[in-house]
Amino acid sequence: MRRFILSLAPALVLAAACSDSSGTPGTISLRDDCDPASFNAALGAGTCLHSTTTAGTTLTSFNAELQASGKVAAWRIVPPTLTVSEGTVLPVVNLGGETHTYTEVEEFGGGVVPALNQASGNPTPAPECLDNGEFASSTVASGQTMQHTFDESGTEKYQCCIHPWMRQTVTVR
Repeated sequence: MRRFILSLAPALVLAAACSDSSGTPGTISLRDDCDPASFNAALGAGTCLHSTTTAGTTLTSFNAELQASGKVAAWRIVPPTLTVSEGTVLPVVNLGGETHTYTEVEEFGGGVVPALNQASGNPTPAPECLDNGEFASSTVASGQTMQHTFDESGTEKYQCCIHPWMRQTVTVR
């Protein structure tokens, strides 16, 4: 499993999309804009399964943006903040080409890829990201959907354990 994670690491992404104009939650989206040609050539076939007709972010551009700003803007969870009622169940959809996680963490931190942690300024991994069971149960492959239940009131934090700058804060009422 660790070998799989490390081979995908530099290319993996997380993002989420959610509310309509009435403020009603809908879908959490994990997003990225990986360029299949450059990501797959450098990181292995199947790293980026993006099926767009236009070129995405090349691995060179991804690395340059990450080094310059500590994040890559196209790799994100949409929406970054959300308010829901306790018991709400929402789909978490991976609209990107890479695998992501939607992992609840006590505090934001790094993920499972040391190089991405360092480049993003998150040298210490969130403990939840290092838990193999938690990691596996929160993984959403490209094009897949999982259901998530917000079952505890308060403020909850979610991040991608591959791309640790992909974060979301959820207020559960």
